[in-house]
Amino acid sequence: MRVVEIKDNELEDAFQIRREVFVEEQRVPLQDEFDEQGAPARHILVEYENKAAATGRVRWVGDTAKLERICVRASMRKFGLGSIVVQALEKIAQEKGFQKAKIHAQTQAQSFYKKLGYAQVSEEFMEDGIPHIVMERKL
Repeated sequence: MRVVEIKDNELEDAFQIRREVFVEEQRVPLQDEFDEQGAPARHILVEYENKAAATGRVRWVGDTAKLERICVRASMRKFGLGSIVVQALEKIAQEKGFQKAKIHAQTQAQSFYKKLGYAQVSEEFMEDGIPHIVMERKL
C-alpha cells in the first residue's frame, strides 16, 4: 500500500474514484461532485496492490481543516483504506498547524467517523440528496 499527496495535474485517478463512488454509485450529480474547491485543497490517493483505491481532500475553512470527498472503491472497502485516508488528511492538517478537523459525514458513515474520534455537532441536513451531519474532532 502507498499513500501519496497528489498535485492538480495528477488528479485523474482520484477523480475516477470519485466518479465511481459518488456519481455512479450514490447518484450525486456530476456538476455537484466536481466543484471550485478542488484547486485550493490538498488531495491524497491511496494505492492498494498497485491500483488507485481511495482518495480524499482537505481544505482550510477558518481555523478548521475540512476533510472532504473521502471515498474508497467498492471492491477495496474491506481493507481499512477509509481510515488511512482520514489519517493522512489529518496529518496534512496537523503539519499546517490546524488543531481541529470537521467533516460533512453521510449519516450512514457516522459510526465509521465516530470510531476515528469524531463527534456529531449538528442536526441532520441534506447535501446532494444524501442525509449528512457535521462531525468534528480535535487533532
